[in-house]
Formats: sequence, C-alpha cells, structure tokens
Amino acid sequence: MKIHTKTIYLSIFALSTVLLAACSGPQVRYGDAKAVETVNANYGSTDLQMIAEAMTRSLLQSKAISGSKDAPIVTLADVKNKTSEYIDTRVITDKIRTQLTKSGQVRFAVSVTEMQNQTDELKRQNQSGLYKNSTIAKTGNMQGAQYRIEGSIASIVKNTKDVKDVYYVFNLNLINNESGLLEWADEKEIRKTATR
Repeated sequence: MKIHTKTIYLSIFALSTVLLAACSGPQVRYGDAKAVETVNANYGSTDLQMIAEAMTRSLLQSKAISGSKDAPIVTLADVKNKTSEYIDTRVITDKIRTQLTKSGQVRFAVSVTEMQNQTDELKRQNQSGLYKNSTIAKTGNMQGAQYRIEGSIASIVKNTKDVKDVYYVFNLNLINNESGLLEWADEKEIRKTATR
C-alpha cells in the first residue's frame, strides 16, 4: 500500500511540475508582419512600413528618378532622430533602400557609414598579396553618387491623465551632389492616440 501511495504522489508531482512549466512559460505565436500594430502610441512596425512605402512610392515618381535614362546612383545618409524616444533610423533607411533597389530604378553607392568596410576590403585585396592580380578589385574605380538621400523624424507628444497623443513627421530629401540642389522632398505624417 505504501509503495502504491508513493507512486501516486510521485506521479502527481511530476504531472504538476509539467503543467506548471507549460503554464508559466511565454506563449509565442507568429503574426502577420503587415498587420496594424497597436500595442501603444510609440513608434512601431506599422509606422516603419507606412513611412518606407510612402517615401519609396513618392521618390520613384520624382522627375530625378523617373525621368532618368539610366538608373541614377544614390547614397544614403543616416536619418536624424529628433524624437524623444529611441528609434533605430537605420532600419528606416534600409527598408527604403531595399524597396528602391527592387524597383530597378535606382542603384546605390556605399553610404558614409559603409565606406570604412569598402575601403578595408579594397586594401585587403590590393595590399595583402593573397589574390591573383587579374581578380583584384582595383582602387580608384568606385562610382560616385549623383544624389544623396537624407532626412529626419520628429515628434510632438501630448499627455493627459487618460490620453497620450503622438504626432510623427518624417521628412526625406534627394539632393544633387554636384549642384547641391534639392531635387525632391516629401514627408509622411502619422498621428497616434492611446487611451487608458
């Protein structure tokens, strides 16, 4: 009888341990990456997607891009974050660059932040003595960008006891590197309100 009772207690303990582990762990599920994200009023994935799609569409319709015979060479500057919250602005520019590249209407030269990797690679190939001369990427042949894209994101936040209202404005500019002329500019506005 004691062995049977001990076995029952051990079984109950094992089962309760498994149930507790299953209940206490995070429940993870995949969601639609394009679904509207409304967890709070802070900058989020839906904002990123709306900004990138609006800016890409507008830029591709600009005279500088759509009126060009060949796909112009463009470089990206980092978007300035003028908000009071942390926003990884590199993700915004990467998403815009990806969409523009997929269009085939724009080619990209390395950006200022990527230039060190480019020069390091050229030095490695040309100065290490490890590569066949006929396969080395020669120095002095990099293509200069005709245009640069730069921009900023800013916000105005208003709070009351029950409401948080956030207004975002994202600006993007296309500048002719030779003439210094602003060839295109656009903005995307987003307003989000959260109630408690």
